[in-house]
Amino acid sequence: MKHIELLANALTFIENNLTNPIKTEDIATACYCSKSTLEKMFQCSNGISIRDYIIRRRMTLAAKTMMQESAANLLDIALQYGYSSNEAFTRAFKQIWNCTPADFRKQAKFSALYPRLLCPLETGDEYMQNRKHVDISELYDLFSERKDCYFVCCDIKSLIPINEISHKAGDLAILECMNRMNQAAGAEDIVFRIGGDEFVMLTNSTDITYAEKIAESILAQNGQTFDYEGQAIPLNLYAGITKLQSNSLKYDALFAHLHTALKDVKR
Repeated sequence: MKHIELLANALTFIENNLTNPIKTEDIATACYCSKSTLEKMFQCSNGISIRDYIIRRRMTLAAKTMMQESAANLLDIALQYGYSSNEAFTRAFKQIWNCTPADFRKQAKFSALYPRLLCPLETGDEYMQNRKHVDISELYDLFSERKDCYFVCCDIKSLIPINEISHKAGDLAILECMNRMNQAAGAEDIVFRIGGDEFVMLTNSTDITYAEKIAESILAQNGQTFDYEGQAIPLNLYAGITKLQSNSLKYDALFAHLHTALKDVKR
C-alpha cells in the first residue's frame, strides 16, 4: 500500500506541475523518498521513465492547447510547457506526434495520445490488473451525455514483435492506430486511448449499422504499413462495437466494461 501511495503522489505532483520546471529530485522530495527508489518504482510500475512520461504528457497537453486555441502563438505554447525556443519544442513534439506542430494544427481531430496514468487497479481480476490504468474522466463525462450511443473498440494485433524492432516503432504503431480511428470517425465521434494499445471511439449515434461501418472501415486498412526509418511495417487491428445499457454506470465500471469488450473482440 505504501508503494501505491508513493506512486499516486508522484503522478499527482507531475500532473500539477507540467507547466513548471520538474526535476526528478523535486518529485522525490515531495514524495518523501529517494530519487533512485522513485525512478525504479515508476519504471517498474509504468514501463516508462519519469522523464519520458513527463515529455509525453506535456506534448499531449501542448497538442490539445494548439487545437483548442487555434490563434495561440506556437512559441507561447512552447514556453507554457517549458521549452525556450520553437526549435526545441518542435523536436520534442515531433518525437511524440511524428509531425511538426504546424502540420499537427492542420488536422481536424485531437485525441489524447498519452493520457494521465493512474495507479494500478486494485481488483481480483487478473486480466484487469494487467491493464494499464489511465484517466478516462473526459470519456466518462461524455458517456454520461451519450448513454445510448455505440462504442467502437480497437486493439493492435501483435504489438510485441513491433516493439522488438524498436520501442519507437511501437510508439508509431500506437499513433497509427489512433490516426486510423480518427480517419474513420464521424465529425462528432471522439477517440480515447484507454490503455497501452487499447483505444475506444465513443460515437454520437445509437444506430448499430453506423458503428459497424466504422469498425469495418478500420478493419479494411489491416495490412497497410507505416514507416519506421525507411522500413515499411504492416499494422493490423482488432475492431468491434459495444453498447452500455446502464444509466448509472460508475467510473471504474466503465473502464472495466470497455476492457472486457476489447478482450471479447480479440477472441
